[in-house]
Amino acid sequence: MGPTPSSSNDRSERRKRNAKTTIQSLEPDTLCMIFALLDFFDLVRCSAVCKYWNTIINKSKLLREFYAKQKQNSTEFSNKSTCSETSLKTYLEELAMEHHRVSLQEGLINIDQWKGHSVGFNQCRMKTGLILTGKGDKVMYLWSLESYKCVEEYFVPDIVPLVDFDFDESKIVGLVGTHICIWSYDDPEAVVGCEDGTARLFDVYSRKCSQIIRMRAGPVTCLCLCDDQLILSGSSLGSITVSGSLSDRQLATLRSRITIGVFFICKCINFQLLLTGIKTLCYNACSHPVFAGSTSGHTSCWDLRTMRSLWETRVSPNVVYSLQHLRSDKSTLVVGGIDGVLRTLDQNTGQVLASCVMEGNELSSSQNTYGATEKRKGRRLSEGMPIDSIPKSARPPITCLAVGMKKVVTAHNGRHIRLWKFNS
Repeated sequence: MGPTPSSSNDRSERRKRNAKTTIQSLEPDTLCMIFALLDFFDLVRCSAVCKYWNTIINKSKLLREFYAKQKQNSTEFSNKSTCSETSLKTYLEELAMEHHRVSLQEGLINIDQWKGHSVGFNQCRMKTGLILTGKGDKVMYLWSLESYKCVEEYFVPDIVPLVDFDFDESKIVGLVGTHICIWSYDDPEAVVGCEDGTARLFDVYSRKCSQIIRMRAGPVTCLCLCDDQLILSGSSLGSITVSGSLSDRQLATLRSRITIGVFFICKCINFQLLLTGIKTLCYNACSHPVFAGSTSGHTSCWDLRTMRSLWETRVSPNVVYSLQHLRSDKSTLVVGGIDGVLRTLDQNTGQVLASCVMEGNELSSSQNTYGATEKRKGRRLSEGMPIDSIPKSARPPITCLAVGMKKVVTAHNGRHIRLWKFNS
């Protein structure tokens, strides 16, 4: 018989205590000598290991001295005293985003995949070291990014199929038909889009709909929440409606250039706008653009402050299902769709910076409680390479993706969860 859960937990606690004792057994002076040999990025990582190391690094001012050295040749830096806590924090964030960008664009690609569901699923989210997967069966699974183990299961009521979901540190919100389900919630409101063209705000304490906002005449295909109480909704007609959550009033309608052109053609020959429907939306609160992916393979960008179109690029020969970026990243956008190619775009221009697929051969596999984790390599595609020449087994449709620091998790309407790790 295998170990009981209690004995496994006891061993885990003992390992944690032993590791903590080993870390704290080194004198601060000894640790300072070791830390002084590290480069800046590794030093930042060490500061996040534990409070003990963080205190030593900050008290010794190693980070600030390193920052000073990095800025010595800059006209903005003339004295170490200008290294304030704010400037150091800004620099650390910029450095992290640069590492993330370079890794997505040029880094080596390792892929881990494991069986997560008994049937095919097509939605995934990634936040705070956790992955949430679901939609396809009646269960959503929460996974650890470190161990790939399931840490929690959330069962969907037997009403109608799960349509969409999202989560943060305190709750999981799921749309089940026109009903909303909340697990471990704290926030007072959640927003869902419905087939009747409305967005409904639910008060999760009373579990009642607090407001209905008429977004459009047709079904809402995707939703995105923004600052300043704005709600963006995409439709199968190729337009994006901007509405205020404080009123039932549409503020603006965003249309892509390709949608406008196809609109006049279709109007003349009485076709419906099915080729340019909006499938996915993403908003960047740092720089205020909103990004959209369409059924025709186009990715578009608007400045939400001016409602002006910034760029539009056809990145795929067919449907773009999902696009996302790291929360603080202003430079890169990751896009996936029906052709199964994972693409990295420049947020400012729409230019495709990199295209990736999975290699066919399995390198190794490891076993855990929930099954085998397969390890594979990813490869980058050269510019102009015909996609049809790549086996479909290496590029199953990407139905959803989520972006973390130098990581992307993808869902493919199959049973496996795929984690792409980009190493600079």
